[in-house]
Amino acid sequence: MSTEVEERPASSKQSQEQLTDGFHLLIDALQLNGLNTIYGVPGIPITDFGRLAQASGMRVLSFRHEQHAGNAAAVAGYLTQKPGLCLTVSAPGFLNGLTALANATTNCFPMILMSGSSEREIVDLQQGDYEEMDQLAIAKPLCKAAFRILHAEDIGIGVARAIRAAVSGRPGGVYLDLPAKLFGQVMEAQKGQQSLIKVVDPAPQQIPAPAAIDRALSALKSAKKPLIILGKGAAYAQVDDTIKSFIETSGIPFLPMSMAKGLLPDDHPQCAAAARSLVLKESDVVVMLGARLNWLLSHGKGKAWGEPGTKQFIQVDIEPREMDSNVEIVAPVVGDMGSCLIAMLGGMQKGWKTPPADWIAAVNDKCSANVAKMKQRLGSDTTPMDFHTALGALRQIIEQRPEAMLVNEGANTLDFARSIIGMSQPRKRVDVGTWGIMGIGMGAAVAAAVETGHPVLAVEGDSAFGFSGMEIETICRYNLPVCVVIFNNNGIYRGTDTNPTGAEDVAPTVFVKDSRYELMMQAFGGNGVYVTTRDELSSAVNEAMDSGRPTLVNAIIDENAGTESGRIGNLNPQSVVKK
Repeated sequence: MSTEVEERPASSKQSQEQLTDGFHLLIDALQLNGLNTIYGVPGIPITDFGRLAQASGMRVLSFRHEQHAGNAAAVAGYLTQKPGLCLTVSAPGFLNGLTALANATTNCFPMILMSGSSEREIVDLQQGDYEEMDQLAIAKPLCKAAFRILHAEDIGIGVARAIRAAVSGRPGGVYLDLPAKLFGQVMEAQKGQQSLIKVVDPAPQQIPAPAAIDRALSALKSAKKPLIILGKGAAYAQVDDTIKSFIETSGIPFLPMSMAKGLLPDDHPQCAAAARSLVLKESDVVVMLGARLNWLLSHGKGKAWGEPGTKQFIQVDIEPREMDSNVEIVAPVVGDMGSCLIAMLGGMQKGWKTPPADWIAAVNDKCSANVAKMKQRLGSDTTPMDFHTALGALRQIIEQRPEAMLVNEGANTLDFARSIIGMSQPRKRVDVGTWGIMGIGMGAAVAAAVETGHPVLAVEGDSAFGFSGMEIETICRYNLPVCVVIFNNNGIYRGTDTNPTGAEDVAPTVFVKDSRYELMMQAFGGNGVYVTTRDELSSAVNEAMDSGRPTLVNAIIDENAGTESGRIGNLNPQSVVKK
């Protein structure tokens, strides 16, 4: 893109000279690399950039808060393997986006946070510029990489470095600092175009060492009770057929972490999700595919894993520093998921033996027993609804729509939904991820709708919804096919706490009783529905998913339902001192 300078006397050779500026060069650099969607919040100094990007054909989606725009960009990165773009203003806006950037880095989602910033000369001398802040220094500890572009001729290099850093190796968040003066810098259009870079092979394959493959297969062949754990890193890799082939060839039971659900259907005969406690405790050799032994897996030790010293771990990951992070990894396999599994499959072709029949039978028996118990609870029709009643209805809706995206957050709402709602296709479930934070819901729902074009069901606890609820206006503004279901039990965890002093203030965990969340959606032109029964919930959500209209369903849940902190109450210390 270029702009023609003001007409000068014909004698001047510069009369026909074409110029470009920082605004247009940044847009051109992004589009050259196939980055055509921006999630952000307009304001000083990036307002015109958003306008020009939209005029150039980019899709620019404006949010009500930068954190939710950042969460959308992170989820876009997860779904597409290209860095999602978040655009913010300086200082406070940058800080709002930084939460999402740090979360993206922790979850290994490729994302670029682009923020306007104050001028270096004033910031470095701390002279009090508008929204003065050394944003680059603040961002560096919280992301994978951080760059500042000071000159228009360096925009191509800066964007290329940001893209490569975001997606190569273990993906993550990248910060790109854009001082206000950069946008207005002018240079010859031809030189500007020559300065841009189309990134070649930004996420190259990393081939595992043959010795690592041999070591892993040797450990696996010795197993009497093997287990495969699938993490969201395996889902991100988008080598679904290879993963399926590896699991089915091995014959080993697999346990999917929440965002890996659907890599193979949850009703696959080797799926051990319904026997999670058994397989973690009893297994002897565990293969980790794109999963980390962090708190979500009790760090690979403790009561959940049985007797100490009874496990051997094989870990497949693109990041060598992940190995031995919590327990000894006897067979580290470092490389990209596809290359590692293809190599392991090659080694399994000769004389591979499936796991002992008694282990498979034990896992299947436990799965069958637990599924039968769950089925009885899911068929209940209590009023007011509990979590099983409501999720039993939503489970059927997702089963009938395997292409739909599921976004899920909350405490009890998240915990129960993980085990109740099955997935049959990969990358159809987005939730709170590694940190387990609340507030990702509406940003994730927007990105899921925009990036896939499929209907989205966002299942939210009433507390979780409060973090990003204003973004339902964003959903309505862009007329996105998102149905938000709020499990409303009047508070955080449940709505039954009381103020022990008897004073007028309610307990810290209690919300306004019977809040009418659906009226918020109606205020912005969407469809709002208040439901109290299973049949009403099913009817409202089915209609919303079929129509594609922005919809919010306020589902009233028994305020006594739910437990303190969901299933991670052990992480929430309780005082034992009486006063």
